[in-house]
Amino acid sequence: MRAAVLHQTGQEKLEVHTGVELPTTGPGQVRVRMRAASLCHSDLSAMSGVLPQPAPFVPGHEGAGEITEVGAGVQGLAVGDHVVICWMPPCGVCPSCSRGQGNLCLAGFATMGTPNYRYDGTDIFGFSGTGTFAEETVVAAGCAVKLPDDVPFEIGALIGCGVTTGVGAAIHTAQVEPGSSVVVIGCGGVGIAAIQGARVAGAAQIVAVDPVAARRDRALGFGATEAVAPEDLAEAQQRLTGGEGFDYAFEVVGRSATVRAAYDATRRGGALVVVGAGAMDDNAQFNMFELFFNEKRILPSLYGGSDVPRGYRTVIDLWRAGRLDLAGMITHHVPLESVNEAIEQMRTGEALRTVIDL
Repeated sequence: MRAAVLHQTGQEKLEVHTGVELPTTGPGQVRVRMRAASLCHSDLSAMSGVLPQPAPFVPGHEGAGEITEVGAGVQGLAVGDHVVICWMPPCGVCPSCSRGQGNLCLAGFATMGTPNYRYDGTDIFGFSGTGTFAEETVVAAGCAVKLPDDVPFEIGALIGCGVTTGVGAAIHTAQVEPGSSVVVIGCGGVGIAAIQGARVAGAAQIVAVDPVAARRDRALGFGATEAVAPEDLAEAQQRLTGGEGFDYAFEVVGRSATVRAAYDATRRGGALVVVGAGAMDDNAQFNMFELFFNEKRILPSLYGGSDVPRGYRTVIDLWRAGRLDLAGMITHHVPLESVNEAIEQMRTGEALRTVIDL
């Protein structure tokens, strides 16, 4: 089969190979014929080494497809089922899952050290234990979550991570209140999803912040009431909140500098929601007095801040009701052979979400 492979961390381009091999579908696993994958900035972060991922590997952790084989012991899944690929599946029995926080379950990490593919005699990993930039994949059954037949594969790919993460950050983690003020720093796919989540929750003011004009323009079409460049955030804060700050500030970049900017844009007693995935050696700094005196809540949000299947259901229900525009988030479609073109479009801000048709 075909798959896109990054052979060394730090390389900027992927190589699309034919003849990539899959392991046998073992007990507790399913084989999935991928139909659509979505490019997320986290894939680029893994390629550059910001996010830890052994190489060589097949990027991609957002995807949807159809089950073609079911391993021994798998229950609730059958050949022909449409599924979303879940890159961090909840086990259902650990303390985190028992508390309804399946997004914090660590069981999925047990499979991330096992190669998912093989090419030219070399073991190949899948990003986050999945690797959706391939025509087929074999994953743990928990990584395959049933997708209702009325949800197109391309929409399912977005639901697999970015949309669920952004919408969930607003609805589940922050629990944005009606009539509140919101600022979202970083207007890529996850940031746009956070804007949509804040809109659905009833926020009165939603300010989008991004250095790329095209991203700012797009944000206005998804519910932002205003869009500004980073250097104009202080002026918008003064004008819209009297300098007090916003009720909720979402950091969707993954850098300490933007975390600090989001904290400074949050009112006293408000909430800073950290959504961006950053590097382990990038430390955000706060002094002890401001943490105590300002009483700003710092709320990290991982995978939507909720049980993952619940997050998927929430997004699907809102999409069915016409309250989330997911099709509009897909700005480009490309075949697997054009994956590097899609990566460059994301780096420049030209693309919001690119679907790789498989």
